[in-house]
Amino acid sequence: MALQHITIVGAGWAGLSAAVAAVQQGWQVTLYEAAAEPGGRARALPQTFAGLPLDNGQHILIGAYQQTLQLMRTVGVEPEQVLQRLPLDLRDTQGQGLHLTDWPAPFNVLAGIYTAGGWTWHDKTQLLKACWQWQRMGFDCDSDWTVQRLNDHAALTDRVITQLIEPLCLSALNTPMHQASARVFLRVLHDALLTDPGSSDLLIPRVDLGAVFPNACLSWLAARGARIRLGQRRDAHDISTHLSTHDARHPLLIACPSREAARLVSDHHPAWAQQAQALATEAIATVYMQCTDPGFRGLPRPMVALASKAQAPAQFVFDRGLLNGQKGLLAAVVSASQGTREEIAQQVRQQVADQLGVSSLEVVQTVVEKRATLACTPGLRRPEAFIAPGLWACGDYVDGPYPSTLEGAVRSGQQVIAQVCDMAHGEGLRLGM
Repeated sequence: MALQHITIVGAGWAGLSAAVAAVQQGWQVTLYEAAAEPGGRARALPQTFAGLPLDNGQHILIGAYQQTLQLMRTVGVEPEQVLQRLPLDLRDTQGQGLHLTDWPAPFNVLAGIYTAGGWTWHDKTQLLKACWQWQRMGFDCDSDWTVQRLNDHAALTDRVITQLIEPLCLSALNTPMHQASARVFLRVLHDALLTDPGSSDLLIPRVDLGAVFPNACLSWLAARGARIRLGQRRDAHDISTHLSTHDARHPLLIACPSREAARLVSDHHPAWAQQAQALATEAIATVYMQCTDPGFRGLPRPMVALASKAQAPAQFVFDRGLLNGQKGLLAAVVSASQGTREEIAQQVRQQVADQLGVSSLEVVQTVVEKRATLACTPGLRRPEAFIAPGLWACGDYVDGPYPSTLEGAVRSGQQVIAQVCDMAHGEGLRLGM
């Protein structure tokens, strides 16, 4: 049988993951990407500071991202060299909040709760009771529960909610607690806190996002014969032409964001396109700021939690000087962000200045990904990977157990190739090939 061929449209982390998996299965790959750089919503930008690129968002990986870390190693990137590993640390500038040790689970969680700075015994005992309750529930709940209802059911204190549950919910699901799915949140908590050693560790990039994975992935693919077409946008006509001139043994994989995928395939499967188009999304903003205060020596840690509210919306601030040598550069992240770019920048600048006690703070760049992730709400129905014969989709919005994370995107790419291969094998057997 001739070498099977797959065309992939989109070189974000899902599309790249799918391309690698396809090559590993012996397929010939053609990869299209409309942008000049790979990486999708986790990529480097042309803008620089101190001679190094900025990113289109301050991303964090965690130790539980097993498939992502293995994929990085596959394409020749050692995670230990490009990611700084730290035990989960949600402390603010005053040292209040949860900080885990590097002990095995669940002892690291128990120790972290016991030593949490600024928490009363009531705060700690209520959280311990909640953890025991969630364990007995199998880290599952009714599908219509929100994270807010989960908090109420566990009678968590306001301090634990504001310093632990809310920032974790926003970081993992990018959805406010009163809207976020408690079932998905509990699944993330279980996988991050109570599985393999180091699963809850923070993995913060020490290089630009292009160097974390996408650039090395393109080199790996090119060395194995993949045809890479950067800066080439595909439209609905291209999709129609492909489907009319190729059979199911030359599948087409749409690895674009949900709305772009819906636009491309609407003529071929209106119902799938309508479902993808209807998905609600949330924004993420990253505000890069330079601090020139003479006495500023950087943050005490690479990542520090911020007290957030409507007019002070950032949840975390990162010290890029400690991470990759961009001295004096801070990156504040606003999950589930709202408002204009200018409003966000002004609010975050004032918030960081007030909470860090600095005065000379200049906004360098504000990046707003308007449709960064799915709104991970209870009962969310996500489209399937299979669209029609010979036509597939992958991405962090496609049906799966995880919210819109890099790990979710990577797993989606790998899982769809497994399905494509299974179907191609079945078709080959049916044809006697």
